[in-house]
Amino acid sequence: MKLLRYGEVGSERPGMLDADGTIRDLSAHVADIAGKALDPASLETLSKLDPKSLPAVSGKPRIGACVAGTGKFICIGLNYSDHAAETGATVPPEPIIFMKASSAIVGPDDDVLIPRGSVKTDWEVELGVVIGKTAKYVTEAEALDYVAGYCVAHDVSERAFQAERQGQWTKGKSCDTFGPIGPWLVTKDEVKDPQNIPMWLKVNGKTMQNGSTKTMVYGVAYLVSYLSQFMSLHPGDIISTGTPPGVGLGMKPPVFLKAGDVVELGIEGLGQQKQTFKADV
Repeated sequence: MKLLRYGEVGSERPGMLDADGTIRDLSAHVADIAGKALDPASLETLSKLDPKSLPAVSGKPRIGACVAGTGKFICIGLNYSDHAAETGATVPPEPIIFMKASSAIVGPDDDVLIPRGSVKTDWEVELGVVIGKTAKYVTEAEALDYVAGYCVAHDVSERAFQAERQGQWTKGKSCDTFGPIGPWLVTKDEVKDPQNIPMWLKVNGKTMQNGSTKTMVYGVAYLVSYLSQFMSLHPGDIISTGTPPGVGLGMKPPVFLKAGDVVELGIEGLGQQKQTFKADV
């Protein structure tokens, strides 16, 4: 299934995308794409619905973030061998973990705001993993049982805030609007192999990233298990799993985003995003 949330900010409704690309309203069956709705039993119930029996949504509504109620937005740094190489970094012996504020989450096509004082706003297409049930001390073999599905995540980053200021990476990752997710949550049954999915990103029509999750150092199952050793993962939590090469920081000379730039990105089978970058005044 492809689950989504549509409507104006703060008033999103749950929906399902049918085989023809029509949004179908799910509000008679779940309150939102969040919490218990992400549990395997709930997803199984939703999967038995005939999409054609659900009310069709007219027009072209705004698409919101594909999951609500996210408590933790956990990111993994330098998790693609080819991306680590382009930045001159050594592949870490354990996953690098940092947090992205949940207040950064926006819809896939919402504007992204370049924060005041920013000179090095950068792009990163990433595979997002959405947790479906509470995971604590799970093994790698059982880890995918705790995954509801996958989505496109854009880990927008301010490199100067991230690396040139004192402290952790979080402040360069958590600015308002720096976390577009969606357009939809694709349930895991539709993703044959999360470790072999093409992904891409364009800036103003020019391809910057063209990679695949196959170069991920630490795979999805490993990451879910690893993180669950340190913290409980709850329904709606998102793990953003790292980016392939082609980020602005890695270019010679580096290239960064400015107001008016348009970024498009996508992951095969998981949909596409498109954002216009604007100055946060």
